Amino acid sequence: MRQIIALGGGGFSMEPENLLLDRYILKQCKKRKPKICFIGTASGDAEGYIEQFYKSFRLESCEPTHLSLFKPHTRNIKEFIMKQDIIYVGGGNTKNLMVLWRDWELDVAIRQAYDQGTILAGLSAGSLCWFEEGVTDSYGSGLEPISCMGILRGSHCPHYDGEEARRPAYQALIQEGIIVSGYAADDGVGLHFIDEELHSIVSSRPKAHGYRVDKEKETQLSTKYLGL
Repeated sequence: MRQIIALGGGGFSMEPENLLLDRYILKQCKKRKPKICFIGTASGDAEGYIEQFYKSFRLESCEPTHLSLFKPHTRNIKEFIMKQDIIYVGGGNTKNLMVLWRDWELDVAIRQAYDQGTILAGLSAGSLCWFEEGVTDSYGSGLEPISCMGILRGSHCPHYDGEEARRPAYQALIQEGIIVSGYAADDGVGLHFIDEELHSIVSSRPKAHGYRVDKEKETQLSTKYLGL
């Protein structure tokens, strides 16, 4: 079984006092203490981001670690990645993330780990990266389309309710045929895919939702609030 949990926003970095989504990710691994690796490439491996990851996950039932491409601790990145039970990708610049992953062949290693059962997760850039394409602010001025790994079919838009320009920009790109139809997620929402099919949608906020967005319409999808 292959799993991807794409978070529109939220999690330990946005809501350190609300770890419902992070705990949901951990629960999807059946091991008592799963090995979870944080990859902060999109933020330039910001030290504060990595520290916040450890601060949050050291209190959970897991074995947290991280991989930095700016200060790599191993030359055998593939071997390290293949040992992880969960890969959790942070937010930031999706364009830079994709460029660096491809140059280091980290994208290949992650895909191989995924095929062998490693759970992939992440928020914002770490959510968008798993899809074929989506909308990003990586280029510095406005929102533009971007191509990503393509493990999941279709397009994606994170922060659907968190940034005012996201919703209209994503809808326009789809309506104009610039990108294909796909899924949007409010901040605090996790889209849970199993074997590349949408299995469920969960949220850490009672009024947050996931959406299917096509040329003709936007459809709000059934979303389970994890706080109940």
